[in-house]
Amino acid sequence: MGNDGNGNATNSTGFFTSVTDTAEQLAATGYLASTAVATTVFLADRLGKPLLVEGPAGVGKTELAKAVAAIGRARLVRLQCYEGIDEARALYEWNHAKQLLRITAGREEGWEEARGDIFGEEFLLTRPLLTAIRGEEPTVLLIDEMDKADVEVEALLLEVLSDFQVTVPELGTITASRRPFVLLTSNATRDLSEALRRRCLFLHLDYPEAELERRIVRLKVPGLDETLADSLVRVVGALRAMDLRKAPSVAETIDWARTLLALGADTLDEAAVRDTLGVILKHQDDIRKASRKLTLA
Repeated sequence: MGNDGNGNATNSTGFFTSVTDTAEQLAATGYLASTAVATTVFLADRLGKPLLVEGPAGVGKTELAKAVAAIGRARLVRLQCYEGIDEARALYEWNHAKQLLRITAGREEGWEEARGDIFGEEFLLTRPLLTAIRGEEPTVLLIDEMDKADVEVEALLLEVLSDFQVTVPELGTITASRRPFVLLTSNATRDLSEALRRRCLFLHLDYPEAELERRIVRLKVPGLDETLADSLVRVVGALRAMDLRKAPSVAETIDWARTLLALGADTLDEAAVRDTLGVILKHQDDIRKASRKLTLA
């Protein structure tokens, strides 16, 4: 937790001092943020609220969490969600093998004495959520691709995100002494519950405007010619306007720029596009459609 200047604890992690400072510090890590992004990140930090970032894959949601961790010199704890993830993988579980060995070694003891031992800290395996709650150092908790997890995991998160505490029946309630900066990402493949959304600030990250994407490309691929960067961003914008199975992400725009630089391309002509479309389009029917409709004039 931070401090309000009068010795009172606050929920802020204290990573940022203003919206301008947020934008400048993010840029210093290589993350170029719009004013809307910088404002929401600053407010999440200042208010101590979890930040839910939703949008298409590859627009920089996970990278935002990494940038915040770098700025705060914080430990990044990541919970990667997937279908079937449960409490044991998200929160904690007991080391059953070690517990069994302890019980076997103490066969002469009564159950109450053994029970007091096997449900102690030595036998507790902490998973990302509990690890972040118990951390004493600055921490960024990234709950990645929340929409891939089952609804039951959302219910598990409500206590964590409301009070920043976890209840372990055998040990009691563990409350964070230093709140982590929490960032959840979602590709919006399913609707998240209203209860979860209420606990978070919300940020929608979409594909950037052309000018911002040009700046991102020039920053990430500094050797790329400015004219080539302009052409590349224009073509990517045209591809996103098509009805494709998977539109190219910002990450794929950067990959394409690096590809063209590696090939020594000076211009983005039809041959260069045709030979490298597989870098940004990952389905054959998308490549066929783009080859048919794309014009470079």
